[in-house]
Amino acid sequence: MDMFEHQAEERMKGEAPLAARMRPDSFHDFVGQEHLVGERRVLRKAIEAGQLPSMILWGPPGSGKTTLAYIIANTTESRFSPVSAVSAGVTELRRIIDEAKERRRMHLQKTILFIDEIHRLNKAQQDAVLPFVEDGTITLIGATTENPSFEVISPLLSRCQVFPLHPLTGNEIRIIVLRAQKDRLRGIGALNTELTEEALNHLVLMSNNDARVALNALEIASLTTSPDADGKRRITLSTIEDAVQHRALRYDKTGEEHYDTISALHKSMRGSDPDAALYWLGRMLEAGEDPLYIARRLVRFASEDVGMADPQALVIAMAAQQAVHFIGMPEGDLALAEAAVYLATAPKSNSLYQAYSRVQDELKQGQAESVPLELRNPVTPLMKDMGYGKGYQYAHDFPGHFVKQQNLPRSQKGKRYYVPGNQGFEKEVLARLKAWWQEKTGKPEGEKEGEKEA
Repeated sequence: MDMFEHQAEERMKGEAPLAARMRPDSFHDFVGQEHLVGERRVLRKAIEAGQLPSMILWGPPGSGKTTLAYIIANTTESRFSPVSAVSAGVTELRRIIDEAKERRRMHLQKTILFIDEIHRLNKAQQDAVLPFVEDGTITLIGATTENPSFEVISPLLSRCQVFPLHPLTGNEIRIIVLRAQKDRLRGIGALNTELTEEALNHLVLMSNNDARVALNALEIASLTTSPDADGKRRITLSTIEDAVQHRALRYDKTGEEHYDTISALHKSMRGSDPDAALYWLGRMLEAGEDPLYIARRLVRFASEDVGMADPQALVIAMAAQQAVHFIGMPEGDLALAEAAVYLATAPKSNSLYQAYSRVQDELKQGQAESVPLELRNPVTPLMKDMGYGKGYQYAHDFPGHFVKQQNLPRSQKGKRYYVPGNQGFEKEVLARLKAWWQEKTGKPEGEKEGEKEA
């Protein structure tokens, strides 16, 4: 590289977005992914020893996939050849491979072929790379936000190790932001910025665990804030709101507001109020709450407060969870909204919750009595000789597929744990049970001797 090329490269670096300028070139400055590249971790030791496998880095946006690939190349002193699967063609891939062959022949640098968004490569492109990954001409590092099991062809996947990256935590985003704020060479330190605590908190929250989003918003906020008389660019909450185009809602994901708001959502659905349920759901989602946390609470509500009054409620809640997991946010917000409205307008029953609580109390207080012999499965001749399964009556051999048979332990005879209500589907369940109870005892429900609610 001559002097003019070097100057051009330095100029481009200086004009790059803050997120690109702040990209670290060593593990010392890398933030996050301790499970992969922390001290004494296997991948870290392999990289530092130069024993580099082909790999696929799988993780959410802004978690450090590209940065980690750069650091690996620097640490191993390899030639770094980056391409984007969106724009790369077979011709470009073959050019990089031909150059790698020449370097290998001349015993020069190893070549790392970094393919961003590798899940977008078509089969022909992946096939073009495969033989040269296999023979070691190139070391492949692919980056993807999608499950590589579905997007990468099996032969290529089998020759790569898949390393999942975790979303960056709020504290890790905070470290990255504050580092960029102070760095005078690559960051915005020369702009003399000062963030209020509430502005910093909102920036971290609205980054959605994406370091790139946080740094780009910080840069916009800094450049659009005029210095005051002291030469300080004071970045307030309103400035960050404008930079990320999202108003800060009063909400603390780990504090009292978090618990108060989820309680309000739960109680609104229990109170059959779909409007309030949507409002509290929106308050949490728009403030940056983890949508899967909300989905888990909807699933719990479906079993606890709707239960057998509408068994479809659990199906709807689980479908919402799967939708959020599958398409992510913000598209998944309507799936959660649909589930919240369904649960709020469903018939309510806590009979199932009460029934299981009775069972739990019984098990805590009583002894675990052996399973009656007639309910045991005689899978060996010895077990059959010992009376396992003797006297068991197969329900499908009887009219209505019902048989008068005691299925609880002897000491629990007559106990009733599940007492259905009279809402929704439980009306039908109650009618069935009443008919079975009467057939079993010969008396109407409520007149059975020895039977009592637990």
